Amino acid sequence: MGEFSRIVGVFFEPSKTFADIAERPGWIVPLILTILVALAFSVAVTQRIGWDRVVRHQFETSARLQQMPQDQKDQAIAVGAKAAAISGYAAPIFFVPLADIIMAAVLLGIAGGIMSGGMRFKQVFAVVCYGGLPTVIAGILKVVVIFLKNPEDIAIENPLPFFNLGALMDPNTPAKSLYAFATAMDLFTIWGILLMATGLKAAAGKRLSFAGALVAVLVPWFIFVLATSALAKFR
Repeated sequence: MGEFSRIVGVFFEPSKTFADIAERPGWIVPLILTILVALAFSVAVTQRIGWDRVVRHQFETSARLQQMPQDQKDQAIAVGAKAAAISGYAAPIFFVPLADIIMAAVLLGIAGGIMSGGMRFKQVFAVVCYGGLPTVIAGILKVVVIFLKNPEDIAIENPLPFFNLGALMDPNTPAKSLYAFATAMDLFTIWGILLMATGLKAAAGKRLSFAGALVAVLVPWFIFVLATSALAKFR
């Protein structure tokens, strides 16, 4: 299969496509697509919303930060906006590949080591990159929403609330941890988890069941969600 066929096949024929990916692991095209869409999101935020507004909103919804004197708050917002603008472009380039590498290493340890799946790192890394393609669709939808909606009405931490349980909660709720957990229950994230499990099963063959592959993906993801949700209350 060519790269275009693989990208389309991930969504419409995942089992067949991941079998091909496992046989000839490749990761450059899906990784580049993910980075480009993440950069497009940063551009959209810069042009339509502004990082100053993003940081100011974070201060306004944080009880801890609201206790700061106004002059210190204004200075912190200015510094935070500059840092957010830089990280908005640096993160996709540096942290997207790093996150995929870490994820592949964790999945290899669980599925390939603990569960004796016998796959290679290159196979798992390719599975992670292709399995993350639903985030490309989510990123494109976020860009569309940013350009179509009034910037004042966009919650940058959850621009697609109708695709996750965060839609059932007020974004300004004091229960930050619960809201972060609810937004993590996202359609595109679940889609990606199922794709990665399909990919791990294809790479391992008969050595690993789909249920085992799904557990291998769900366990570290759930731990990560719990950790980030717990940290959200300190924002």
